[in-house]
Amino acid sequence: MNGRHSGRPTLEEVAVRAGVGRGTVSRVINGSPRVSDRAKTAVEAAIAELGYVPNRAARALAGNRTDAIALVIPEPETRLFAEPYFSDIIRGIGAELADTDMQLLLTLIRTPKERSRFAQYLSAHRVDGVLLVSVHEDDPLPDLLEQLDMPAVLNGRRSDLEAVSYVDADNVGGARAAVAHLIARGRSRVATITGPLDMYVARSRLDGYHQAVAEAGLDPDESLVRGGDFTEEGARRAMRELLLRRPDIDGVFAASDLMAAGARAVLRETGRRVPDDVALVGFEDSAIARHMDPALTSVRQPTEEMGRTMARVLLEEIAERASVRRHVVLATELVQRDSV
Repeated sequence: MNGRHSGRPTLEEVAVRAGVGRGTVSRVINGSPRVSDRAKTAVEAAIAELGYVPNRAARALAGNRTDAIALVIPEPETRLFAEPYFSDIIRGIGAELADTDMQLLLTLIRTPKERSRFAQYLSAHRVDGVLLVSVHEDDPLPDLLEQLDMPAVLNGRRSDLEAVSYVDADNVGGARAAVAHLIARGRSRVATITGPLDMYVARSRLDGYHQAVAEAGLDPDESLVRGGDFTEEGARRAMRELLLRRPDIDGVFAASDLMAAGARAVLRETGRRVPDDVALVGFEDSAIARHMDPALTSVRQPTEEMGRTMARVLLEEIAERASVRRHVVLATELVQRDSV
């Protein structure tokens, strides 16, 4: 070649220059996380030296690829824009996909008609994979994704027997730590406002509450449990009902920071001081927790990292077409502030 390259560099030539296999080059180009830093650096250097440019059209045609990922949130816009949780998840996903060629398509599903339309979209294989956030127990989408053999990662899970890959937080352990903290501070009539119990995340946080109560030797009391819906208004209703049943409540564990804000508003309306009369703990450690007055003690879950991890796992499934599903549970941490 007389020191010069004739024609367009090929994938094989990049592999030879980098000293790796063709599959490794392909994984680097496709953004797979299953590549060592050393190999990735060598491949990127070889690409730069040879001036290799992936033929995206040919690559997509040969691999039946669209270079698009659907981020599906089966919730109304009111929840999407009201809860910091969703923006943190989206931020993490976007950050992980920033250095890839993948387009991220945000899809809200609010009605059965929209769900049916999206199912047809998936059946046409117009995306390479799906990220599903806010999973409800009766949602048929995860099963459809399995039937279509579509790479998919859930944020959370439907049950302990979840078959689809998922990334979750330690909801049971986080809730148990929150309630144990309230009890350790002398609170003996601790109530909880749960999320919707058709969601595994809400049931897990309720399980953590019950475990902490049992471990403290306190008698279980269902009059201290009231269902919410992860919204501020839902928590207001639940808090009012709890106070009607048990006006002697001295602690509240709300299963989200947004619900803790709703509970605090009702406590103030009824003349109860936080934390003097009623101590309060939330879950997520969102911006809401830090900006409340008093600042809210909350269980920190690594929401943005959950989004990043979801994207990494999905990219790996797309690149490898692996049959093994991945189940990732990230640790939580209690962040103590002035509300206890």
